[in-house]
Amino acid sequence: MKNNNVQKIIIKNLRTKCIIGVNPDERRRKQDVIINLTMWMPLSKAIKSDNIEDTVNYGTVNKKVKVFAENSRFRLIEALAGGIAGICMEEKNLRKLKVRVEKPHALSSAESAGVEIVRCRN
Repeated sequence: MKNNNVQKIIIKNLRTKCIIGVNPDERRRKQDVIINLTMWMPLSKAIKSDNIEDTVNYGTVNKKVKVFAENSRFRLIEALAGGIAGICMEEKNLRKLKVRVEKPHALSSAESAGVEIVRCRN
């Protein structure tokens, strides 16, 4: 990103439940997922105006992502993360996005398993 006036908005540890997984028992009940979003965009206008229209309304993004995840039935967290990225990239002025989706207790020997994807707008 060439513009030095790009900052980031973060949504940390959004917790929700959804159908996710490839095993038959994972397809029957919703499981916990943790979603983290980092959204890079120019914020200088919002800093000066103090107007929500000049930034990303993270409350709206949070709700859209949560509803999307809760109603999804993906087998792979990669697919869930890709869908979430698509929703977030609809936001105007968004230059770069990092989506991290973790599935707690997916592995008996680890706290969680997850995927992180990055999308950039030219």
